[in-house]
Amino acid sequence: MKGCIFLHRRFTALGHNIVLRLKEKYGVEEFCAYVSQRASYNFLKSQKDIKYTGLILDEEIHKSYVNEKLDMNYLRELEKEYGLPNLWAFVAIDRVLMYNQPVREYPYNTPPYTHEELLRILQVKARAIIAFLEKEKPDFLLVSQALGGIGSLLLYHVAKKMGIKTWSINMTSLKNTYVLSNHYIHLTTVKEKFKNNLASGIKNEPYYTLAKNLIESFKKNPEPYYGKLKPSEQPVSRTAQFRFLIPANFLKSIYFFLKIIYRHFTDEERFDYSYITPWNYIRDHAKRKIRNFIGANNLYDKIDFKENFAFFPLQYEPEISLLLWAPFKTNQLETIRQIAKSLPIDYKLYVKEHPLMVQYRPRSYYKEIKKIPNVKLINPSVTSFELLPHTKLVITITGSLGLEATFMKKPVITLGDLWFNYLSFIKYCPTMETLPYVIKEQLENFGYDENELFEFVAAILEESVNIDYVHLWEEEPDSEKIKAGMAPLADLLAKKLGL
Repeated sequence: MKGCIFLHRRFTALGHNIVLRLKEKYGVEEFCAYVSQRASYNFLKSQKDIKYTGLILDEEIHKSYVNEKLDMNYLRELEKEYGLPNLWAFVAIDRVLMYNQPVREYPYNTPPYTHEELLRILQVKARAIIAFLEKEKPDFLLVSQALGGIGSLLLYHVAKKMGIKTWSINMTSLKNTYVLSNHYIHLTTVKEKFKNNLASGIKNEPYYTLAKNLIESFKKNPEPYYGKLKPSEQPVSRTAQFRFLIPANFLKSIYFFLKIIYRHFTDEERFDYSYITPWNYIRDHAKRKIRNFIGANNLYDKIDFKENFAFFPLQYEPEISLLLWAPFKTNQLETIRQIAKSLPIDYKLYVKEHPLMVQYRPRSYYKEIKKIPNVKLINPSVTSFELLPHTKLVITITGSLGLEATFMKKPVITLGDLWFNYLSFIKYCPTMETLPYVIKEQLENFGYDENELFEFVAAILEESVNIDYVHLWEEEPDSEKIKAGMAPLADLLAKKLGL
């Protein structure tokens, strides 16, 4: 058996340790990899644990577009074969190509390429990936859910079309709970088990009891699935934004900047298209600090729990949760306008910023929200769980709050085609024209089914592994701890592969 894996950014260390586990415990000797960043590529070339039969680097493929002659006949044929239903879907989800982020920092949003250049980039990456998979002939492909670029999304769909078994590591919005799915959004194995369990009428023990306890525990002490999503963990106030001026923090900032200056003049990454230059780094950070010095405190509205309100949480952007999972709902400001005009006459819409976005969102964005008469802008220091007991309805694009609100027995409407839409009492609204009617239905005829919810969470628990994935991804420096931490996921993959 031969495996292929998509490795990008911090997932490289995690994915490599999955590969290592498959080799050491299950005897899978051959692997190839599609790699997004140069540092990851250099690490894989230098390590001695695994001999990859083939490695291709996205950054190097990208450079070749300059000399590529545009072949529209090729692209039209490619679109017939791999279109979703068109090829532009592969381009539109790439935040570097479409917004020049994170090369530049949000709210910067100007594409660095022309339409023709984007097509040539798509063309060279498609040709390279198809040739790579035809040469390597892997039996399976493993990706993380973060398919946020042309290359990674092409890799996934080309492999699918070639009949290669594809597995995606998907989050579940339950703390430290991850599944392997045949789709990068939907939880395919969970859905199958959930529907079968409901149809049989037999409680899925012991997972049913575990699910019930988990939900009851959440009701008593609601917490986000990732601790750093709490407002208390993010710089949501003006004071917190300027902690970098504390002498110890300021010295760390100076050291970090000198470090990236040195890297700029010594590292070959400075020629890559996704590279963040020191000059852009300092320019965008300075703009952000100036914005936050002014702040938005005077724009926040007073909460009144006596009034009827629906709750819409803003989402982090640009990110795959919008670009990939809900590609036609990426304009959240317009979404707020559409929701506001779809509410009953006596309702307000409470809008609250995502804790991770407070320091990035410009004041002008909030001013546009404030122009809508029946909308209130809530201070981001207020947690969503303080609002949930009092809201009549939660509307989200793809946010995990949709599932968390369901635990609190609240009516939920999603605007993205998500995996927790499997629950019959969560209403998916794909078009804004029908939103007023869906809102009316959820407010007047909400049909909560606790047994169905327990069975759903039970199916997730049965099909998942418990790993501290985000900590391993973002914070853990110890390779041995990463290896041990990723072992359950590697074992789950081995089970799916029949090893």
